[in-house]
Amino acid sequence: MTAKSASGPQIRKNFREVCERVWSAAQRSGRPASSVRIVGVTKYVGSEQARYLAEAGCLDLGESRPQSLWEKAGQLSPDIRWHLIGHLQRNKVKRTLPLLAMLHSLDSERLMEQIALDAKGMTRPLEALLEINATEDSTKTGLSRQNATRLLSRYVDSMEMQSLFKIRGIMGMSTLHAPADQVHREFESLRKMRDVWCEQFSLELPELSMGMSDDFEIAIEHGSTMVRIGSRLFEDAWDQ
Repeated sequence: MTAKSASGPQIRKNFREVCERVWSAAQRSGRPASSVRIVGVTKYVGSEQARYLAEAGCLDLGESRPQSLWEKAGQLSPDIRWHLIGHLQRNKVKRTLPLLAMLHSLDSERLMEQIALDAKGMTRPLEALLEINATEDSTKTGLSRQNATRLLSRYVDSMEMQSLFKIRGIMGMSTLHAPADQVHREFESLRKMRDVWCEQFSLELPELSMGMSDDFEIAIEHGSTMVRIGSRLFEDAWDQ
């Protein structure tokens, strides 16, 4: 899959169509359209295409690699809210944190410890999501239910950590190319885990980052509050 140059008008058209589908899915689930945020994933396009998307009204942009986020954040509008949706190495935490609106991939206790260390002195607490692997694919990244429970236990026992960053919910993916009934089960599993942890730890975990270009409507049905959309926003920009 290789990127071409997408035009601004086409990206605006794609964004409008994605918005309409997100809003319709929310309404079918008895939820207001405002309850679902679109994070435009710009990891396969350049800064120019990312700028077109922001100008179309998508100010939440997601990157998988810290280096790409650093580059684009330095070139684009300061109004953009940057989300890191890929793995964050501990040696890149300090440079990345000040640029983030949200980290979607808190996936280990060691990373949590590094965030607590490097977040000291920041003007606002970082918002983070636990990355959970709710699939049967052990090669996928993300915390198991057991490890996530242990991480949350450490977090709630530390007032210092809670003052430095806020765990706001969870992020997860469905199995690639899975049948719809399996996708439903996996997203439902993520939502139920979140609900259990809210009660177990007396935490507010309002955010569910679930759903990408191929399955976001199913994710919204199961309570997703953030959908991470990439290829559908840049469809005329790809060779398959």
